[in-house]
Amino acid sequence: MSHRFPALIAAPPASPEPLWLTNTRLLNPGADAPVPGAVLVENGIIARIGGAADACPAHARPVDLGGRILMPGLTDAHTHASGELPKTAKGAEALLPGTPAHFLQAELRDYLRDGVTTIRICGSQGLMPQEARQAMRYGAFRGPRVLTCGKIISATAPGGRFYGDMYREADGPDDMRRAVREQLRAGADFIKVMTTGARSNELEDPEPLQVTEAELSAVVDEAHRMGFRVCAHAEGLDGCEAAIRLGVDTIEHGMYLNQRPDLLAQMAASGQVLVPTLSGYYWMAGLGEVIDPAEAEPAPDMPPVLAELAVRNLEEGAATMRAARDLGVKIALGSDMSLATALEYQRMIFHGLTPGQTLTAATRTAAEALALGDQLGTIEEGKLADLIVVDGHPLTDPAVLSDRSRIHLVLQRGTPVVLDRSLAEHLDGAV
Repeated sequence: MSHRFPALIAAPPASPEPLWLTNTRLLNPGADAPVPGAVLVENGIIARIGGAADACPAHARPVDLGGRILMPGLTDAHTHASGELPKTAKGAEALLPGTPAHFLQAELRDYLRDGVTTIRICGSQGLMPQEARQAMRYGAFRGPRVLTCGKIISATAPGGRFYGDMYREADGPDDMRRAVREQLRAGADFIKVMTTGARSNELEDPEPLQVTEAELSAVVDEAHRMGFRVCAHAEGLDGCEAAIRLGVDTIEHGMYLNQRPDLLAQMAASGQVLVPTLSGYYWMAGLGEVIDPAEAEPAPDMPPVLAELAVRNLEEGAATMRAARDLGVKIALGSDMSLATALEYQRMIFHGLTPGQTLTAATRTAAEALALGDQLGTIEEGKLADLIVVDGHPLTDPAVLSDRSRIHLVLQRGTPVVLDRSLAEHLDGAV
């Protein structure tokens, strides 16, 4: 285990009891169909993958999964988890300073209930992700593995007025380098930088490049020098081009890249990952939780100029996702929303990826994008036993991942942390 991943260091203890997961079908990313088999989970690790007829090891407890599919836990490579706070009525008691942490805890619990075992928080308020992660480490509650960028590094810009304690504004290469070091000091697992403005506020535009090339180069150089990856908020093509050329590891959004296939080809050649974040555009356009945008009457909460831009960005982002796929760019699932991983899964399929490509984006490639491909994302011996059991087939019925009643079991480092009541009865107390 790398010491450079606070998210791994802060993991809760592994299950002390070996489990033999049997009468199941294993669904790995890249496979055309699930394969009958069995899995030995020991000390939080996938210790052995056996055949369907193999006997349970003497030291393990058998868990009959009733023929259901066993697959890797989902990874959402772009969230902003911070807990959705209620709007208090006039005259009601104002929210106390510690109240938001409880809402974040509730949100993280729900991620795990949805089969999302790892999230990468690409911006949240202050130290909230680190505090929640520490609480999970010491057993306060169970949630997904949390990777955080700390604060988003940005040039002094209007976004700093809109997003509270989410930004660390910096100007000049030396200040940018210092900002990287501050995030690592605060427990960041990766660095995020704003190469362009954000389309979610009315004072910023996707063009031009928001930081200078010298500033962006300093961010990438310092993070990589210290062994950490960099993700870039990159909307406009100037920001995308600079981020790709200067070696940023993941491009977040990148919706106009379909207009520059040469940049996509560079990403494919260098192994850089695109995180399309379609669900963010749905939300800004006021499209609710539909899969097909044509099925919703838009009801945006944003100014008309931003809602209209979101509709265009959804079309451009979907076209970019398809173009990236065709040119061999790695694609990772990232919802850009709270608790929208399964929706993003279905939307990626609706907008052109195959179910198999989307499953890969939500498991193996997402883990690789986080530099955790050697730990997560596939059912392989030696990897962490972050696994889910579903009553249905995510390749032929993607909606299964949106139905909590069909997510019967979630294992986190081999510990059953979500157990559907019907499965508990079926297992007759095996877990």
